[in-house]
Amino acid sequence: MRSLLGLILLSSIVTPSIALAQEQSLKVVFPKTNYQTSAQKIFFLGTAPSSGEVLINNQPVTRSKSGHFAPSFPLQLGENLFTVRYQNQEIQIRVTRLSTQPEVPQGLGFAKDSLTPRVDIAKLPGEQICFSALAPRATPSGSIAPGTASSGSIAAPNVSVSVKLGNQTVSLLPQPQQAQLPANSAALTGQNQPSTQSSAGKYQGCTTVPQFNPQLYGNNIVSGAVAENSARNIDLGKPEFQLTLNGKTITQQGTGKVTILSPEQLEVVEVIADSGVARTGPSTDYSRLTPLPKGTRAAVTGREGEWLRLDYGAWINTKETRPLLGAVPQQSIIRSVGYRRLPSMTEMVFPLQVPVPVSVQQGDQTFTLTLHNTTAQTDIIRLDDDPLISRLDWQQLPPYVPGGQPGVQYTFNLKKAQQWGYKLRYDNTSLVLSLRHSPFISSTNTRETRGMFAIQKPLSGIKILLDPGHGGKESGASGPTGYLEKDVNLVVSKLVRDELVKRGAKVVMTREDDKEVSLPDRVAIIDKEEPAIAISIHYNSLPDEGDAEKIKGMAAFWYHPQAHSFAVFMQKYVVSKLGRPSYGVFWDNLALTRPASTPSVLLELGFMSNPNEFEWVTNAQEQKKLAKVIGDGIVEWFRSAR
Repeated sequence: MRSLLGLILLSSIVTPSIALAQEQSLKVVFPKTNYQTSAQKIFFLGTAPSSGEVLINNQPVTRSKSGHFAPSFPLQLGENLFTVRYQNQEIQIRVTRLSTQPEVPQGLGFAKDSLTPRVDIAKLPGEQICFSALAPRATPSGSIAPGTASSGSIAAPNVSVSVKLGNQTVSLLPQPQQAQLPANSAALTGQNQPSTQSSAGKYQGCTTVPQFNPQLYGNNIVSGAVAENSARNIDLGKPEFQLTLNGKTITQQGTGKVTILSPEQLEVVEVIADSGVARTGPSTDYSRLTPLPKGTRAAVTGREGEWLRLDYGAWINTKETRPLLGAVPQQSIIRSVGYRRLPSMTEMVFPLQVPVPVSVQQGDQTFTLTLHNTTAQTDIIRLDDDPLISRLDWQQLPPYVPGGQPGVQYTFNLKKAQQWGYKLRYDNTSLVLSLRHSPFISSTNTRETRGMFAIQKPLSGIKILLDPGHGGKESGASGPTGYLEKDVNLVVSKLVRDELVKRGAKVVMTREDDKEVSLPDRVAIIDKEEPAIAISIHYNSLPDEGDAEKIKGMAAFWYHPQAHSFAVFMQKYVVSKLGRPSYGVFWDNLALTRPASTPSVLLELGFMSNPNEFEWVTNAQEQKKLAKVIGDGIVEWFRSAR
């Protein structure tokens, strides 16, 4: 699955029309020549006629019955040349291993792009502002040290690094050795342990700017229309870094300027995206938080490049917001909460003065909604006997972040452990929470699942969405013959669809042919159709350093707690019934597991990259068995979830 594991697109590969058709030639699908990676090893994926030997750098490689292979080889830093041979055929592949260690300069100068902050930042008074740089380190004897200084070494007196910001000068000190964290994908290979990384040449230091006093900042630009000093943002400009080595000094200006925000004049923004992506930090590397409904308003308490820190602690990209000129930081009170029961859901309406940020947490038989920047004036709440909710509790919370506003937390105690999805939206300034009912509540479905009909059509009245992964130009992973994941995803999804229809289900497909459907479009289909469950069908592959010869099996991925039970059940059921290897169950932040409107899971049914499992993946009879077991498993899970 290319989008999950960060594999390169192999769309340029010429694929056979039939997966198991063997061409009488040597084929290497991965890696392509002149491939670059930072991994310490790499696997080769390919095939050749089953008779005879395949050699890679004169080493015979293990192959499947059909002749497929996926051996791994270590990589040295720099260029690695591999020669793949089968009989009189030869393919040469060049793989370059890139260093993950920073390049420390050996002369008078800073390493390229090493000065931080790299982008414009804005902070509140009293917050830490940190700077870093890569510069030469020296041994105690005074000679310039190579870029592999040992842990705990210190800079000799003839090397010093500092930075000037406004009228402050901050010394940057050499840093000790630190751990380098692996990529998130390392959890998929079992190699997610930190590794040691040299901090040779890294200098770092921090400072704080106290409450506004323009005299501290000399002639720095002061922005803001209000005359009082305490109500102005202060632009400190770009920091100036200085390096002194053996009596010689250079200075270099940083690329990001620093601004100190006035707490009395914070900008207010409004979310303009349908579902604003809130994160724990200022880049897409940081984890997602509860999405912010369109119309949400919050004050900006920090900036880093194109990212804004909102007053309740989350970060959001500026592209998903618009400034509200003249608005003051938003706070609201809340009194009563509205209640209305609809045929397929219960809606709770929270009347607010302004649309405030929200967050959601699901637990065992609980659904918790927090309204940030909100103070309760609540004396009465109506909640009738509801098919979903047994009781609603609330409490006032302290500020989410120091100096912030308080919040109100609502806890819905539920009658059943299984939750079926939710939606959040703002209707003007009122927040509307829609909690979906069980698909078994409707009277039509209750009648149809009685007696013999229930045995023959156990999924009657149940809508299920199937998403065949990838499609069109998005080919996904590749097997050793060049057969693409997108094709087997569609074949198996159609077989599963037929099995579900036999059992009475109404099935919606995100695609029924080889066309490209974007991830946002797939998610939009799920939210529009509101199925009882949504299943994305995929087949797996590995990051470069994965052991493709050994790693195989089925995996299930989930994101919202409401999908956890289904993911665990299906993974265990398929593995048990078919006697397949288990790759595991993973919480994973994937586009097709993120929809909150229904329990959504992504199934990786086997590995395209494993030579032996690939033969099972592409076996038509085994595909039919797999589809039947998936259909049976879905029926059994629905019975257990009643």
